[in-house]
Amino acid sequence: MAISQRRSEKQETGKKYQTDRGKRKKELGRPASLTKIGEKKIKAVRTLGGNYKNRIIQAAEVTILQGKKKITGKIVRVVKNPANRHFVRMNVITKGAVIETDKGPVKVTNRPGQEGQIQGILVKE
Repeated sequence: MAISQRRSEKQETGKKYQTDRGKRKKELGRPASLTKIGEKKIKAVRTLGGNYKNRIIQAAEVTILQGKKKITGKIVRVVKNPANRHFVRMNVITKGAVIETDKGPVKVTNRPGQEGQIQGILVKE
């Protein structure tokens, strides 16, 4: 079944909206990239309008931002992921995930599946 980016068919109260039309191709979504730890793999995906997004499928390094300095760190594992508790076991990296690096724990501040890289900031525990 196709992933639709259209509004829900039900209102917040549970009442159904009156359907005006069916699905359109422009409203289709794509499955999540589910970025994992491993040798760097990037996939280019064509978007509406002919532009391209770089989806990162696997990554081994993270760019850590400290003020105006940029440091690269090696990713060890995913410690916490508020998007889905099962992503920790699967080592899936999304925005907001806390990952363990050789520099210390880092919180991911960007969307790896949309931007083609992983950026984060150091977290004090």
